[in-house]
Amino acid sequence: QVQLVESGGGVVQTGGSLRLACAASGGSTFMIRGMGWFRQDPGKEREFVAGLDWKPGTSDYADSVKGRFTISRDDAKNTMYLQMSSLKPEDTAIYYCAATRYYDFVYNRASDYDYWGQGTQVTVSS
Repeated sequence: QVQLVESGGGVVQTGGSLRLACAASGGSTFMIRGMGWFRQDPGKEREFVAGLDWKPGTSDYADSVKGRFTISRDDAKNTMYLQMSSLKPEDTAIYYCAATRYYDFVYNRASDYDYWGQGTQVTVSS
């Protein structure tokens, strides 16, 4: 099994920055082939934000966050990060991290991810 725990959410003003972290633990972390970030605002569908493929180390981003968000990982800490800059009120949502065991997963397809964290709230005030 894999447990994912997000941290780093909070309240920030428009134009500010936050860094989210997602720590993976459990006996099956060696099976992870990629991870991603999704977000959901109440009343809306969960949407893809960013994804990272362990091999070959490629990443992808939603158009709405390209150039502002950066996904990365620290293997030694089994942790994935999402650095968010130039935040906008429309970035307000609960942010979830997810992990997949599939080699050929599609970054923005939520059903390809096996494990999910509990979410962390990000609020961007105008």
